[in-house]
Amino acid sequence: MAYTNIDDPSAYFTTTLWTGSGSSPRAITNDANSGNFQPDFVWTKGRNEAYEHQLYDSSRGTGESKGLTSNDTSVEGYVGRYGYLSSFDSNGFTGTAGSASSIAYFNASSKTYVAWQWKANGGTTSSNTDGSITSTVQANTDAGFSIVTYTAPSSSGNFTAGHGLGVKPAMVITKSRSATGGWWTWHKDLGQPNYYVGLHTSVAQAFEANIWGAGFDTSTIGLNVAASSQASQTYVAYCFAEKQGYSKFGKYVGNGSSDFNGPFVYTGFAPRFVMIKRTDGANDWILHDYKLGTLASTGSEKGNVGNVNSAALRANENSAIDDWGSIDMLSNGFKARSDAASVNASGGTYIYMAFAEHPFTTSTGIPTTAR
Repeated sequence: MAYTNIDDPSAYFTTTLWTGSGSSPRAITNDANSGNFQPDFVWTKGRNEAYEHQLYDSSRGTGESKGLTSNDTSVEGYVGRYGYLSSFDSNGFTGTAGSASSIAYFNASSKTYVAWQWKANGGTTSSNTDGSITSTVQANTDAGFSIVTYTAPSSSGNFTAGHGLGVKPAMVITKSRSATGGWWTWHKDLGQPNYYVGLHTSVAQAFEANIWGAGFDTSTIGLNVAASSQASQTYVAYCFAEKQGYSKFGKYVGNGSSDFNGPFVYTGFAPRFVMIKRTDGANDWILHDYKLGTLASTGSEKGNVGNVNSAALRANENSAIDDWGSIDMLSNGFKARSDAASVNASGGTYIYMAFAEHPFTTSTGIPTTAR
């Protein structure tokens, strides 16, 4: 049975839904079971509108110039004019209208939103000299999450940056802040060390020699300046390590079943959030959350089977919520309930990251039940 040191995952990761009022500023209170917490990484999206994803973290700070968007390769600050995160609060965060006199991406009247929030170290950072360059890190080693900011060397070649987790990460998402560039992502189950995917694109995994430099270990992430145009750029990296009963990073192979009988993926907890990417085909990054729920039954990929979550968003697209490939969130994992190529093509290979609603078995050995 899966034991854990984290009995209440919402102390480190939570999901908040709200409906916009049109006012500015607008404070959003999170609803963690153990009491609200100050988030350090906030990922927001309008649920039913073609609004851009917005990603903020307390290491880079707040303001119109700090937003990044997962569905675009633009520099920091591209999306803030339509509303931006103006403060990380003790019980959530606040959004404020941007220079376009709009708060559409946070609080347009009657529009619906979601925010995923992770806790790092309350915005307190420290210099880390574990790598060949000095990085700035805030880490939550209990939850296996760190935010790393760094400046690339001034010349081409491999380099390393400390991540502060104390264990080898399972997934690392990087983004240039100062220049246009992809959300280049490493996952432990991509295979060869220098395979990568882009959070901003549906493209299948690809290989590039030395993209991850010397690779990843318990203290550093491996990186590379491949061209002079990348030299001296500023970056952020979101680093995740697996924690039993709280987070899981893995892979599975699809079976193409069209009768709700796709593969079951064991996580050791009841998932709250699951992000899936097919690695051998050009398919979108699918974002599921149990709070997003189930759409009306209007086709073979929709319906109400068990705890099916058919409502999903796409990390690489600004599109509204829809059924991009249903999954069933169970007490100890998830199961594909669709033959959509984005989650269950026959023979397709997939990677995922998942965070818990609650563990399958608590730290004291007490099993929990499905919803």
